[in-house]
Amino acid sequence: MAKKGFFYNQDDCVGCKTCQMACKDKNDLMVGILFRNLRDFEVGTYPNASVYHYAKTCNHCEQPLCVANCPTGAMYFDEEDGTTQHDFEVCIGCQTCVRSCPYEVPQFLEEAAKVIKCDACIALRGNGEQPACVAACQMRALRFGDFDELKAEFPDAVRDLPILPESNVTSPCTLIAAKAAALEEGAVEVHL
Repeated sequence: MAKKGFFYNQDDCVGCKTCQMACKDKNDLMVGILFRNLRDFEVGTYPNASVYHYAKTCNHCEQPLCVANCPTGAMYFDEEDGTTQHDFEVCIGCQTCVRSCPYEVPQFLEEAAKVIKCDACIALRGNGEQPACVAACQMRALRFGDFDELKAEFPDAVRDLPILPESNVTSPCTLIAAKAAALEEGAVEVHL
């Protein structure tokens, strides 16, 4: 199966966090655990300051370090689905994947002593639905699908932003239609 990935349009995103809440609700995540995390950034100084949003989740990378470094195979690339998945039962809670992921995606559950992460709503997609974050986005700023098709449809989208690790490390399968402000150096995270 073809590699799957996300497309994120920063111009359409209003920072409402509906994607984050839909993901949290669908996965019944406890306080402090987020699979999709919308963060706000500011660049420049008054009167020339700009704000932008970034909705981070698992990038289902082409070269995922979480998979490469997992000692048990709990973190794996699902050839049939085209995404990076995690087998909770096989996980031994060593957190190697947590330390390996430059995007800080895998989350450690202390009470279970195991790791969890975004699975791109594999069960929903198996029923012909979209991932919860994509379906919930009121502005339609998120898309999910065949990564090659997304690249063809959005040829000007980027994988790199100054706030993110360099894409050549893992080849993330997230394309970003970046706001001009998001391409500037020196962004500071703010809480709106």
